Amino acid sequence: MTDARLRRGRGSLAVSFFVQGVTFALLVTRIPAIQDRYGISDALLPAFLAAVPILAGVASVMTEKVVARVGPAVVLRWTQPFVLLALLAVGVGDQLWHAALALGLFGLAVGALDASMNMLGVSLQRAYGRSIMLGFHASYSLGGIAGASLAWVGAHWHLSLFVSYLPVVAVLLPLAFVVSRWYVAGGEGAEAGTEAGDSKGSGVAFKLLLPLCLVMTFAYIGDSTVSNWSAKYLQDVLGSSEELATVPYNAYMVTTLLGRAVGDFGVRRFGAATVVRAGAVLGALGFAVVAVSPGAWAGIAGFTVLGLGLSVIVPQTFAAAGRLAFERHGPGASDAAVARLNVFNYVGFLIGSPLVGALGDAWSYRGAMLVPMVLVLVTVVYATSFGSRPARYGGGHERPRTVDVG
Repeated sequence: MTDARLRRGRGSLAVSFFVQGVTFALLVTRIPAIQDRYGISDALLPAFLAAVPILAGVASVMTEKVVARVGPAVVLRWTQPFVLLALLAVGVGDQLWHAALALGLFGLAVGALDASMNMLGVSLQRAYGRSIMLGFHASYSLGGIAGASLAWVGAHWHLSLFVSYLPVVAVLLPLAFVVSRWYVAGGEGAEAGTEAGDSKGSGVAFKLLLPLCLVMTFAYIGDSTVSNWSAKYLQDVLGSSEELATVPYNAYMVTTLLGRAVGDFGVRRFGAATVVRAGAVLGALGFAVVAVSPGAWAGIAGFTVLGLGLSVIVPQTFAAAGRLAFERHGPGASDAAVARLNVFNYVGFLIGSPLVGALGDAWSYRGAMLVPMVLVLVTVVYATSFGSRPARYGGGHERPRTVDVG
């Protein structure tokens, strides 16, 4: 019974990660269409785009308090449908304030969703007693590939945003409600969701999380560099065609999926610290190859290596934050640590793209690629925060009892 509930909880959470990957990709890959629909000027667009991660960060902080009372499963159950409806709302309006409202609601909901999803993932990993966190993020990457493909179809057939989004939301919305029935949190973490959240969660010192917050920020600076600048870099710096310039990000997404699909096995065999160090070195190597590439195909190879390297860092950072808080302050602190760490996901996203753009304009885009290279490489210094050997989570219990938080 316990094993079956754990498996159902793991499967349902993997579906939620997949749904969120689809949803987010459908938003970010149709930004040009959103801009055209609402007449958002190039000068105003950065403000709209920045508002989403800023509001998401605010919501992530607020989620810590809400989860302490109702548990992460309840938050996830209701925010995921809300995110899907906010996505649909982006395609419905025709005035600027409509876009601002829909994107604002999307940002608030996605912050709570990201935090609660990763809280449940960390809790389930503790219940399993072995690394499974990368598998959840692999589901997110798979959803991102599916969402980007659906967005390409919509753009290719010149479908309106509403027509493009409606069938996807119509399928994913009931799916999200159905799988939410089986959300569970692992053992002690579930019990502590309402009892220890306030008292112990507030005791998580920022100093404890600081190295992991920096790692999360650096990883997302690297990720946002690829998502925002890979096409421009290949076309403007390496002289590729417009069609070929779309390849690096697709290659990056695929290798990110592959890295996460096999990453849990590496963590179980070699330990999280070793896997994170290897990922950081691979990521830095990828940026170095991009910076010195003589041509388009060499640049594509660099972005491909980047996907393998960066893929393992973010999931393991969430897992490490939950483990450290659990060990130092008890089970109620794990959710608080994940919520606070999640904010730096958005900090990295906000910093990365403008940083590379400013350096590229003032210096050179080749030189700009060296900055995320160095930042990602700094992760090696903080790798001890991830543990020194293969770990058994939650005190070494392979299959503790679970508490249904549904």
